[in-house]
Amino acid sequence: MPVIDLIIRIKNGYMARKDVVLMPFSKFKESVLLKLKNLGYVSNYTIEGESKKYLKIELKYENGEPKFTDVKIFSKPGRRWYTSCREIKSVKGGMGHAIFSSSKGIMTDREAKKLQVGGELLFYIW
Repeated sequence: MPVIDLIIRIKNGYMARKDVVLMPFSKFKESVLLKLKNLGYVSNYTIEGESKKYLKIELKYENGEPKFTDVKIFSKPGRRWYTSCREIKSVKGGMGHAIFSSSKGIMTDREAKKLQVGGELLFYIW
């Protein structure tokens, strides 16, 4: 699943204290990255390349510390994890975010509760 690869590459980039992580391009990865950028977990990203596009992700550090400490992946290729809006729980007492893929696009747990939509629970990030 492409989103698992994206999240693990970003996490490994933070652990290795990299400034930039490269990743093959897809529209789904771009929408997840846009959400992570809006939440402040990555600094910026750009789409580069002519025939073979890739994402150049700039990692964000605050006082030398990574912007997120860990991630827990739920949906995997062999097991999709679907959740209704009533089953959505806060992550780390509201300090983290749950990322969903729903019929209305990629959204956080708070947005999904507000719009009362469920969907595929991709991962928790904090």
